[in-house]
Amino acid sequence: MTMKHLFARFATKTSEWAGKPVAFILALTVVVIWASLGPFFDYSETWQLIINTGTTIITFLMVFVLQNAQTRDTRAIQAKLNEIILTSHAENRFIGIENLDEEELKHLNQLVAKAAKGRGETEACRVSESTEAANAAPSKKAEARKRSVAAKAPKQK
Repeated sequence: MTMKHLFARFATKTSEWAGKPVAFILALTVVVIWASLGPFFDYSETWQLIINTGTTIITFLMVFVLQNAQTRDTRAIQAKLNEIILTSHAENRFIGIENLDEEELKHLNQLVAKAAKGRGETEACRVSESTEAANAAPSKKAEARKRSVAAKAPKQK
């Protein structure tokens, strides 16, 4: 197994463990013990340095571990959503909208919400068409992938 796969497995297991109540209880216990030892060490700089250093190191390392797990989860969810879009009657032009900037996504979200309420269908279609045009550069590869996925997808009756 490669180092990349080992880190991915480690990141997944660590993020799963870190999200459990026992991890919070353990961290809280450490802080309570540290705080209760303050009077014994006269609240010295060394006493403060212990908690500051420990929490900084853990936070620094956990950022990379959690970001790795979150990025992989997000990519997996995006691939599943794209597959659902490609194999359903949904609009294929919504594939790739995760690459839009924040303002474009907010605007598109508002238009889709209007369309869901029965209003603004034409405006939502125009925005999704402009989204398709914005994603046109990689469209040849995307179209080939769509055809490949559609060919492999089970036929709906």
